[in-house]
Amino acid sequence: MKKVLLAYSGGLDTSYCIVYLSQDLGYEVHAVTVDTGGFSASELEQTGIRARQMGAASWKAVEVVPAYYRDCLRFLLFGNVLKNNTYPLSVSAERVFQAVAIARAARAIGAQAIAHGSTGAGNDQVRFDMIFQSLAPEAEIITPIRDQQLSREQEIAYLQAKGIAMDSSKAAYSINQGLWGTSVGGRETLGSRLPLPEEAWPVQATATRPQEITLTFTQGEPTALNGQEMTPVAVIRALETLAAPYGIGRDIHVGDTIIGIKGRVGFQAAAPLILIKAHELLEKHVLTKWQIYHKQQLALFYGNWLHEGQFLDPAMRDIEAFLLSSQQQVSGTVHVQLHPGRYQLLGIASPHDLMNSRFGAYGEMNTGWTGEDVRGFARIFGNQNRIFHAVNSNISHHD
Repeated sequence: MKKVLLAYSGGLDTSYCIVYLSQDLGYEVHAVTVDTGGFSASELEQTGIRARQMGAASWKAVEVVPAYYRDCLRFLLFGNVLKNNTYPLSVSAERVFQAVAIARAARAIGAQAIAHGSTGAGNDQVRFDMIFQSLAPEAEIITPIRDQQLSREQEIAYLQAKGIAMDSSKAAYSINQGLWGTSVGGRETLGSRLPLPEEAWPVQATATRPQEITLTFTQGEPTALNGQEMTPVAVIRALETLAAPYGIGRDIHVGDTIIGIKGRVGFQAAAPLILIKAHELLEKHVLTKWQIYHKQQLALFYGNWLHEGQFLDPAMRDIEAFLLSSQQQVSGTVHVQLHPGRYQLLGIASPHDLMNSRFGAYGEMNTGWTGEDVRGFARIFGNQNRIFHAVNSNISHHD
C-alpha cells in the first residue's frame, strides 16, 4: 500500500482528504499537524483523535515554534515587515513553515505522495505546492478539494455516505491562530464594504485602564517585557496576552494574492504590531540613515517574496544576512503606553542612541561645527543643482 503524508488541520477539508485518500484511492494515510503556535495541548489531542477516527494509519504533531521564530519571524521583526503597511504576514509565514515540516516528514517515512486540503481560490495552494516540489520532488502532490472543486455541502454529503457524521453547521467566522497573529475570515471579508463586528474577534476588547509597559531588545530581538527577562517567543506570547484585551492589533488587510486577485482578511496581532513599531522606533535612534534606507528596500522585497511562498529562494538567505548584520547596535528599552483601541510609543533608552547631546541638539545649538563650516558645506552639497539651473536658466522648456 502506497503511503501519503497529509497536512492535517483537523477541519472539514482535511478530514474529507483522509477518507477519500484511504477509501477511494487506497493510500495508507499518515496525518501530520504542524503547530506554529496556535494549538493548545488539548486541541492537539482532539485533532489526533479525529484523524484516527477518520481512518488515518497514523497521526503526529510537529511543533516548529522555535525554528519558526529563529528562521523567519525574527527577520520579519528585523525588517519591520508589514505588508501594505498593515499586515504582519501572520498566515503567510506560518504556511511556509508548515509546508517545510510536512515535506520533511514525508521524506522521513518514504511517502510516495503528499496531500493538502487547499482549495483552488487562495494563496496556500501555491505555497504548499512550491515547497513540496522543492523539498520532496519525488512525491506526487494530491489536492482533492482543489481538483474536485468541492463545496462544503458536497464534502459533508460524501462523509455521511461513508457513515461518518459531520456537523453540518458552519461557523460564522473562520479563525486561524498562530504565534505571529490570528486571521479572521467571514461574510464581511468577502466584500469590500463591511468591517468585522466585535463578536468576530477571538479576544474581546475588555481592558479600559491605560498602562505603560517596557520592551527590551537585544541586538534586535525582544528579550524582556516590563523588565522580566524571557525568550523572544515568550515575550511575543506574554505581550499578546497583555495587549489583545485592549483591542489593539485589529485590522483588515487588503492585498494582492499570488494568483492575481484581490483578497481581504481580518487579523488580530497585538504583539507583532507593537513589537514591530517599537523595534522600528529604536532603530530610528541607533541606525544611520543609509542603514535604515537599505533595510527598508530589502525588507519590502523579503516580505513580499515570503508572502508569495518563495522562502526557499537563496536570495532570502542573503537578505537575512544583511538584516542580521544591521541589528548589532539595536539594543535598548522602548516605553509603550497601552490604551483601549490604540497604543502610543513614548520613547527609548539605549547606549547606542545617536541622538546624543555631545554632538548638538537639533534646532537649538551645535558643538561639532561652526557657521562657516556649514556655509561651505551647503555650497558644495548644492553645487550640482546650482550648476544645472545656471546652465539651463535661459533655455525654453519648449525647446
